[in-house]
Amino acid sequence: MVAILTAGGLAAGAVTPALAAPGAPPAPVAPTAPAPGPIAWGPCSTPGLVAAKAQCGFLSVPLDHAKPAGKKIQLAVSRVKHTVPDAQYQGVALANPGGPGGSGLGLSRLGSKVPKNAGAAYDWIGFDPRGVGSSKPALSCQADYGGYHRPDYRPEHGAEAAWLPKTRAYAKACGKKGGELLKHLRTEDTVKDMDLIRQALGAEQITYYGFSYGTYLGQVYATMFPDKVRRMVLDGVIDTRDWWYEANLNQNVAFERNIKTFFGWVAKNDEHYHLGTTADAVEKRYEETSEKLRKKPAGGLIGASELTDIFLRAGYNVTEYTDVADAFVAATKNDAVTLKAAFDSAGSPTDDNNYAVYLATQCTDAPFPHDWATWKRDNVRTDKKAPFNTWGNAWYNAPCLAWPAKPGPKPVVSGKLKNGPLLISETDDGATPYAGALQARRTFPGSSLIEGVDGHTHSSSLSGVKCVDDKVADYLLTGALPKRTAGEGHSDVQCPALAPPDPGAPAK
Repeated sequence: MVAILTAGGLAAGAVTPALAAPGAPPAPVAPTAPAPGPIAWGPCSTPGLVAAKAQCGFLSVPLDHAKPAGKKIQLAVSRVKHTVPDAQYQGVALANPGGPGGSGLGLSRLGSKVPKNAGAAYDWIGFDPRGVGSSKPALSCQADYGGYHRPDYRPEHGAEAAWLPKTRAYAKACGKKGGELLKHLRTEDTVKDMDLIRQALGAEQITYYGFSYGTYLGQVYATMFPDKVRRMVLDGVIDTRDWWYEANLNQNVAFERNIKTFFGWVAKNDEHYHLGTTADAVEKRYEETSEKLRKKPAGGLIGASELTDIFLRAGYNVTEYTDVADAFVAATKNDAVTLKAAFDSAGSPTDDNNYAVYLATQCTDAPFPHDWATWKRDNVRTDKKAPFNTWGNAWYNAPCLAWPAKPGPKPVVSGKLKNGPLLISETDDGATPYAGALQARRTFPGSSLIEGVDGHTHSSSLSGVKCVDDKVADYLLTGALPKRTAGEGHSDVQCPALAPPDPGAPAK
């Protein structure tokens, strides 16, 4: 909150070489420099990967890519191999779920979600980016930072006095725990790691499937290594013009719209939830409940800040509506057990790794304003039109004010690809507003954009919307993109959005 959350469900040269003939695997190529690896594949330990018959291993990569012979770190990688005959093999497909800081080790299972058996033609590669999850070392700064009963987010309730020292202390802790790693967690570091994975697998090119922040990795990879891209799917597309400070402010406005849509859905289903018959009435009930929890947190754990975090899930994904509405009902009844479960469902509050790497990337990817006065001015302005999450988002990102590693210049993105990527976005995506997909479509003139019309879900592909998922499958099978239409400022294909669930149905 607000990281660009991971996808739900599992969540040099400018000339592109000719692809292998249809039905034949991409031919391996000897790299111009000694290839890393090889990866020593062995059994995986997590149940999902074991069930998928995945292989797991580690790849050594340089801590500092400017010093390839220097200190090494380890990337955790997984692989689910193709199951079609070798004559139908389509090559290696790398996947990333977003974040930054999201664990992608389990995404080697993504191929099973692609219809028409298209995923079975690839070797799917999941990986934990540097600093994340099972990769070594993994960054963690302060285990209990994201725990329960945190200071209130709102300025009228003393947030500035509470949060500024708290965020500065967190940044200081990251400086002590992160060491040299903290200087090498930029997007470009991970993109270079991705190409080393490609080399270690002996692949001339990769297919790439990125969700959320993973779409930024994809756009930067396509800029740095355009001749190494075979096919690329980007879902929940980052706007590369506003990275990161402005992007966070833009999120606040988008989430304000989406939470009001959720309140309207609750009102429409008042027969089930009994929280109000109009969106305004439901919103008022939310504000009253939040104030009650601010004064007396449920179970001494879930206060107004935690309630905002729970509700934010509905701003990301319509399939979360039922669980969030159930938590809403629980909040009105001071049901601490249900509220704690709802808060914990997004991940353990004591699992600091995702957050630490999120900040380590964000705070060094591009310069932020260094003075609190600028942050305060911009967030006061945004709060006037988007009060739901503006201050929660501000405090989430505030450690960047005192981050101990210097930021680099913003990564460059340019449209060097002749064909692709396949872009996917719902019209009212909150985490990565739709303008980002339109910008990517302008940047990459060989791309094609699928729009989930009037949808409110972030990164919704492979979630059962046939119109979207079949086009993804066709692209992965044949490389054929949906026909691009003339002009700018619009999508090329319009599909139904992911629909909200029936009241009372469990979240997917």
